[in-house]
Amino acid sequence: MNAGRYEGEEIAGALAVVRPGDRVLELGAGLGVVGAVIARNAQPDAVLSFEANPNLIPHIEALHRLNGLEEVMEVRHQVVTAGPNQPQHMTFHLRNSFLGSSLIDTPRRQTTAVDVPTVPYGRVINTFRPDVLIMDIEGGELDLLRHANLRGIRAIVIEFHPDAYGKEGVRECKDILKLAHFERNDAVSTRFVWTCTRDDVWTHPDASWPDPSGGWSERIQTCENAIIKPSETSGFISHSGVQTAQGRDVPIAAHWRNKRRSTLPFKRLKTQANPLDGRWVWGGVLYSNFAHFIAESLGRLWALDVVQGEIDGIVFVPRRPGGATECKSFQTEMFKALGVDVPIKVVDQPHQVGELIVPGQGFGLGAIIAGTPSYRRFRDARFARDIAPEGGDKLYISRSQLPFDRGVLLGEQEIEAHLQADGYEIFHPQKHTIPEQIARYKAARHVVSCDGSALHLLAFCGMRDQHVAMIMRRQSTASTMIERHLTSFTGRAPLAIKALKTTWENPISHRARMALGEPDMAQVQTALAEGGFIAPGGAPWEDLDPDMVQATLAERFETAR
Repeated sequence: MNAGRYEGEEIAGALAVVRPGDRVLELGAGLGVVGAVIARNAQPDAVLSFEANPNLIPHIEALHRLNGLEEVMEVRHQVVTAGPNQPQHMTFHLRNSFLGSSLIDTPRRQTTAVDVPTVPYGRVINTFRPDVLIMDIEGGELDLLRHANLRGIRAIVIEFHPDAYGKEGVRECKDILKLAHFERNDAVSTRFVWTCTRDDVWTHPDASWPDPSGGWSERIQTCENAIIKPSETSGFISHSGVQTAQGRDVPIAAHWRNKRRSTLPFKRLKTQANPLDGRWVWGGVLYSNFAHFIAESLGRLWALDVVQGEIDGIVFVPRRPGGATECKSFQTEMFKALGVDVPIKVVDQPHQVGELIVPGQGFGLGAIIAGTPSYRRFRDARFARDIAPEGGDKLYISRSQLPFDRGVLLGEQEIEAHLQADGYEIFHPQKHTIPEQIARYKAARHVVSCDGSALHLLAFCGMRDQHVAMIMRRQSTASTMIERHLTSFTGRAPLAIKALKTTWENPISHRARMALGEPDMAQVQTALAEGGFIAPGGAPWEDLDPDMVQATLAERFETAR
């Protein structure tokens, strides 16, 4: 200790990353020296230490008192655990020297077993909210990293123990940290003690995916001479997105679907990127499919109401390599409906942008389908202001003229006939322009539809005095997304009619969006009548003829549920 060698690598790393006001979580306090040095020299707001060896607790507390650190530091005699089936106590193995005591026993040396109470890692994180994690738990770090959620942590100092889990275990620990976007600080790291940090954008407690309550989804990061790289593969996951001029990933630019990041950090380019001069807003991934374009390619446009000064346009990358670099007509019409009056540029080759303004993803698939407050304000202020309502009060949005492989509801034409008799217009959106669709949706007070992508556009209209009924044609989380989108953007939850008797799967593809649903017609009628969409007491809606169903399927589908 006098020579500065005791835990010197951990102390050097901690002092390099702990900032004034930080909250530091220390797992494996040992004699308490590392935490005490941090508290005395780095000006953290609080240091919370956990130590499993009961014999050390009095000495750690004495150290705190001698140095006047009681107000800053706390030590707890517990083991922090993560993962399923967490026990209330764990066995800790004491050696003659405290340095080798561990949760992992070894036959090579004599140990004494003691029971130590445990506390879930999630509970510690949620209540203490650390910025920095210091971890030296004699071999327990691998199991904890496998299950721990590292959200909110900006920096980690960790000692690896290959004697406990071998070189493969050390490599796995390092891979977990890299996947969580931590970068090793070479100046204060060694082979078995790493100090690593990640961009401040990840310190928001829920920053591992877009959050409709705000957080990084409402942040804007400006990058000078940023590198944009399109995808080189057709799969959902690709190494693409935005990188700083220094070759660092820009996490706020990543595209997320649900809780999965689909655009991963990419390696620094070996060749020169094409220049793109000027000031551009990052639009993200441009989908050519109507449904995914509406739900996934518009999530960063909210920045147009926030960014100060003129911009040269919005830059996108295509969803797949070789994708179109010109917008389709429905994309252009949707951008216009959202009041976008700047150029749209789609690049299929790496580009270096003079100034790239990167907004967080404020809308998309997953929890973010509700939209952030900034995104909803953008939509409220801009969407379809110049499109007047046109059409009747009752509208049925049909899928009956779409191909079978797009997924349809069996008997939809029979439902259309019943609704038409009740005064509904049967509307096929694929036959109309985006402005024509919006005009119809704005006019209707009662809308009935199969669940499908057309309802995403209906949600953008945000009609608060409109009643919507959604007849489920499948069992899919996509239907839940549509419900959430309608509820958030209109302020009124749709009537979700779940009346499927059978779902028929395409034998070539078992994706739910390609399935065919067979409804219970009587249940559909009852739900619509009770919801005020049709007059009660009409002639009963008869179920579909089984022979007709089989003839319609023509052996192209198999029973799923």
